[in-house]
Amino acid sequence: MPAQTPLAAPLPALSFALLAAFLVATAVRTHNDTTIAIVTASILMFACCWASATHLLGARPALHLVLIAVSFGWFAEQMGSTHGWFFGHYTYTDVLGPRLVGVPIVIPMMWFALTYAGYVISNLIVWQSPVDGAPGLGNAAMLSFLAAMIVTAFDLGADPYFVYTLKAWIMAKTDGAWFGETVQGFFGWVFVAFVIIFSFRMSVRKLALRPTSPFLRRHALVPLAIYASGMVFQMLLGNPVEIRSIAPFAMGIPLLCALAGFQRWRAMAEAAA
Repeated sequence: MPAQTPLAAPLPALSFALLAAFLVATAVRTHNDTTIAIVTASILMFACCWASATHLLGARPALHLVLIAVSFGWFAEQMGSTHGWFFGHYTYTDVLGPRLVGVPIVIPMMWFALTYAGYVISNLIVWQSPVDGAPGLGNAAMLSFLAAMIVTAFDLGADPYFVYTLKAWIMAKTDGAWFGETVQGFFGWVFVAFVIIFSFRMSVRKLALRPTSPFLRRHALVPLAIYASGMVFQMLLGNPVEIRSIAPFAMGIPLLCALAGFQRWRAMAEAAA
């Protein structure tokens, strides 16, 4: 393993420090779900995932994912709130803080964090590695769709909570088949997440993404911890209350499969060392 430069040596701890700060901020939110608490937790989640992706995938691929997720995530939300594209007609309130045009700034940040988590989890499930195990358009499409489904599993509980508890946005139609949410919204989540992750896979298809050092391998646990924290939050505070029973199955199954993949990946890496 190449020696670390003086600048790079302390950096791997950054994502774990940010993860700890995010978990603390999330715990604080359970008692004080204000705009400041939500924005703080969202920014910490974004920064934590970016730091993790930088060490796990490399600085350039991580930047690719940030730019794709933030830009397309913002575009999709802006088109949704103004024209009803993707998710149906809705209007954001002031709960989520400052906006870029009509979209709260933290929303594109969430798109990055969630698609990064979906990318890593889907790879661990299929390839027992946090990065792609094989090239090819078919593999990229399949893994991107799986990752998009994993991202949408988070939204099963998140959307009703944001609407009923936080009142972060107002839906034009509230007679949908999922606690008032329209089914179109879930098709929108799958589509937008798929486009982000597939575009990222295409943008880095010629780059070698192979984390090797034991310390870098631990960064694969960071997006899993982010996803798990969302599951626990929904289990404790999900609204409507039925969400609390749905979250451990919808999110817990892919999470446990990813953890099994991580254990196998670590064992194979240690055996090859």
